Amino acid sequence: MPSKFIPGDRVRVLNLEFPGHVRTPGYVRNRFGTIERYCGAFPNPERRAYGEYDAPRRELYRVHFRQRDLWPGYTGMPGDTVEVEIYEHWLALASDQS
Repeated sequence: MPSKFIPGDRVRVLNLEFPGHVRTPGYVRNRFGTIERYCGAFPNPERRAYGEYDAPRRELYRVHFRQRDLWPGYTGMPGDTVEVEIYEHWLALASDQS
């Protein structure tokens, strides 16, 4: 399956309401980052946590964020960054208004 995003794409992390186990940290939700790389398709840990071992695989990406974009008032170095691996269903192109 071809990946939806490519390295360099600007994305927004969605603020989805999933009960229970999720792997997308709250501090990146509704924030913008850049796709650093496509990591592959893996079993969805949000479903595996509830025993759904045969659930469809999900595409996983490493997303690059500037720390000053994540935390208002960040006083560290301007170039400080963090990378987070996020599944495709949590991501939208930054230009996508849906």
